[in-house]
Amino acid sequence: MNWLNSEAFALFGQHIKWSDMIGNVIGLIALTLGWRRSLWTWPAQFLSGVILFAAFATAHLSGSAGKQVVVMLVAVYGFWEWNRGRGRSEDGGDGQIAVRFATWRERGYLAAAAALGTLAVGGLFTAYPTLSWDPWPDAYIFVGTIVAMYAQARGMVEFWFAWLLVDLVGVPLNFANGFAFSGFVYVVYGALVLWGMRDWWLRSRQPALEGAPA
Repeated sequence: MNWLNSEAFALFGQHIKWSDMIGNVIGLIALTLGWRRSLWTWPAQFLSGVILFAAFATAHLSGSAGKQVVVMLVAVYGFWEWNRGRGRSEDGGDGQIAVRFATWRERGYLAAAAALGTLAVGGLFTAYPTLSWDPWPDAYIFVGTIVAMYAQARGMVEFWFAWLLVDLVGVPLNFANGFAFSGFVYVVYGALVLWGMRDWWLRSRQPALEGAPA
């Protein structure tokens, strides 16, 4: 597996690793499939997690590797949730998962989980420095990714907002840790997130618009 962390090419003075490139390209495909509300987004996210786990584990980045394990577990949950939701009567009518805005209570739960989770994981990374080079930013991304994926699994439009917040820290952190391709991909993620947010936002309003008086 050593070839995963070998250099694929150099770009703008940054050394791009095979694992970083392959794992994140698949992650980019997964995000696009999520935008299209395709069930295949979850197998793609799982595969991306497997590759990045191997990369981070080989590079002895235990915290980042651990995040990929959680990503894979949430991907399994998301696949189950979307597969179950496609057959419900309240779905989008096109065989795909329905999308909606979270309730204020759900938003509160998500925000609380993100804050408390970041404090807990950041404290763990600080207590065990070998788990992360940048404990608090890494904890923020770790927990933010899980919160975003959970919201995606539940079909919440807020999933896209969560990804934007993760991107704000993910771009500089990946460049700083030598995973330049991850940094470049996070920039592309930002553009896709904006398009996906618009699409899910409009779809979440369709039932209300269809029921409005002419």
